Amino acid sequence: MAEQLSPYGNNPVSMSTVSRVRIPHLQQMKEAGKKWAMLTAYDMYTAAIFEEAGIPVLLIGDSASNNVLGNDSSLPITVDELLPLVRAVSTSTRRPLIIADLPFGSYQASPEQCFHTAVRFMKEGGAHAVKLEGGIGMVPQAEMLARSGIPVMAHIGFTPQAEHQLGGYRVQGRGDNARTLIEAAKAFEAAGAFALLIEMVPGEIAAEITRSVSIPTVGIGAGNQCDAQVLVWQDMAGLRSGKLPRFVKQYADMRTLLLNAAKEYASEVETSIFPGPEHTF
Repeated sequence: MAEQLSPYGNNPVSMSTVSRVRIPHLQQMKEAGKKWAMLTAYDMYTAAIFEEAGIPVLLIGDSASNNVLGNDSSLPITVDELLPLVRAVSTSTRRPLIIADLPFGSYQASPEQCFHTAVRFMKEGGAHAVKLEGGIGMVPQAEMLARSGIPVMAHIGFTPQAEHQLGGYRVQGRGDNARTLIEAAKAFEAAGAFALLIEMVPGEIAAEITRSVSIPTVGIGAGNQCDAQVLVWQDMAGLRSGKLPRFVKQYADMRTLLLNAAKEYASEVETSIFPGPEHTF
């Protein structure tokens, strides 16, 4: 196993010896130039599998709205719908850092609203940190959380909760907007955010942001120069069908595997092969 830096000192140690991945660990990874992977997780089984695989950070994203609950976008999911998923992941893992998304409408109104929502995810869901979307306008929210001792990851670039305002799924950070993104990244760092998620931004702009801030950057559709990468697990494992975003790479074909298993099960039930003598009391 590759050696990584411990959050408790400067001596390299095996990742397997780190009992809990902490924010200082991620910071030291950036300083050492070592990259790491993040995946979404929404239930106990996948969370445990990803923990066993050595994924150090798990995100219970509002993407559960359109990857678990069947909605067309991330907008409909509520705090009360997302909280049980956060709790399922946090209680079924011991090592990964658990980050919960703040759903649309649960934090934008004021820093105080943001604080109270984040507290629920920490107390009721067992999250270790939260993530919020937005540009400069959300900096006061991030500052309130950081000042209150709640670790916050900021999400810039394409922000799915603002898809209607942004005109759909469009690459951000081109032209004059690049400077705006860089300024937002620096503002979130100054506000106390522990990391930045950068989505659907040209690779050279994401690379410049990564060089411009001292906190880790996590890319999704933002090139390979960020300090870390994240994917929705159903995309990564090939569970979702249809056209996928350009930035997705599928590492398995779980949809075909599950489809064939379900077909075989149905066939064996219909032909009385299952349950067989070995399955009968």
